[in-house]
Amino acid sequence: CRNHVVQRNIARLADYNLVFDLQVFEAQMAGASALAKACPDVTFVLQHAGMLEDLSETGRAAWRRSMASLAQCPNVVSKLSGFGTFQHRLDPDLIAWITTETVALFGADRCLWGSNFPIEKLWTDYSSLFEAHRTATDGLSTAEQNAIFNATACRVYRLT
Repeated sequence: CRNHVVQRNIARLADYNLVFDLQVFEAQMAGASALAKACPDVTFVLQHAGMLEDLSETGRAAWRRSMASLAQCPNVVSKLSGFGTFQHRLDPDLIAWITTETVALFGADRCLWGSNFPIEKLWTDYSSLFEAHRTATDGLSTAEQNAIFNATACRVYRLT
């Protein structure tokens, strides 16, 4: 992400009005921030809210610090998806925690929901997964829920 040739080439995506999906782990977020800053005209979609894999208190704190740094880049939005990837199960409490933390850092207008199907189909069904994500946003306003489940994706991916 810090390579100037890579940065220059990714910056060209803005010429074509394209979005860059960014898949990084916590330890890679500093480099991702550098990339986002080097390409301010490109919208980056952070996959799986930064792919939290270390659920210890130390791991969660490191993830939150790195996410906070990445959230300072206004051209980065976070996809709320794939939270069962490292646990291989549906965990509504984990979904609620990551959703709450990510929305607090990025704001609902910079978060969008994704199912991560068919991968998550290995341990859950679509209805249960969607319900867990909907429940995780119960404390948010109707406008914030609309941003997460509709408006942000429509804006970022220019959907009609």
